[in-house]
Amino acid sequence: MACLLQSCGAAKFAYNQAPELAYWYLDGYVDFSGEQSLQVKKDLGKLQQWHRQTQLPNYVETIQQIQQKLPADVSPQDACNVWSDIRRHFVVLTDRPQPAVVAMLGTLTGDQIDAMARKFDKGNIEFLQDYVETTKPANQSKRYKRAISRAEKLYGRLDDKQLALVALQTDQSRFNGTLAYAERQRRQQDTLQTLRGLLKTKPSTDQKRQSVRALFDRAFTSPNPNYVAYVETVLQEGCKDFAELHNSTTPTQRRKAMATLTHYATDMKSLIAQGDG
Repeated sequence: MACLLQSCGAAKFAYNQAPELAYWYLDGYVDFSGEQSLQVKKDLGKLQQWHRQTQLPNYVETIQQIQQKLPADVSPQDACNVWSDIRRHFVVLTDRPQPAVVAMLGTLTGDQIDAMARKFDKGNIEFLQDYVETTKPANQSKRYKRAISRAEKLYGRLDDKQLALVALQTDQSRFNGTLAYAERQRRQQDTLQTLRGLLKTKPSTDQKRQSVRALFDRAFTSPNPNYVAYVETVLQEGCKDFAELHNSTTPTQRRKAMATLTHYATDMKSLIAQGDG
């Protein structure tokens, strides 16, 4: 569904380059050795092949279901139903690479885990600057611009009333940078502690598999009930905001959204066909 956040052509190009891009992203955290690099690239290639064959068809189906709703007004529940479907696809995607992750963890060194910690620290500084330490107006301005960019890629240019609606939604948002930062740190420390524990105890493959499964579960559903409640609040707010904006759109804007999604679906079908070739 990343296609919804960028141009069709750019998304299609990025998808084809995904294994290489993902490798360099991961290498920036771990600094793989030569042998690790070969294995990680191989695993990422297999993951993309599986994703192209089994998941992209599901994404096309999801897009077509969204298109059926776009000509009419939608409710917040309609929007949340779409998100639930996307979330289900994401769970499947996080499950698939876990065996490869377990195998790779057995080759990590203490120095590589320390490098990951330093990368986390660097990213945290940027997150603090963008979402916690910045002034409230600056924070809202950044999120407003991002919301406008996403909306206009789907519907085309928004009119003044719609821009005002997005501004109001941004102003009333319950986004909490401090709480998000605390959860970000919890996940990072959880990851580092898990990896260091595995390195120290040298568990069996089955024990490593259980540890990785539990780590993924905690990353996907926080053990912090306050954060879980916050996520649900923000989700419901997002569904409401999307429904309000969509219901304010004109027939021309909705046709533009339909055409945009058709382009996305066409690109995904093309990507599927490339894999068949």
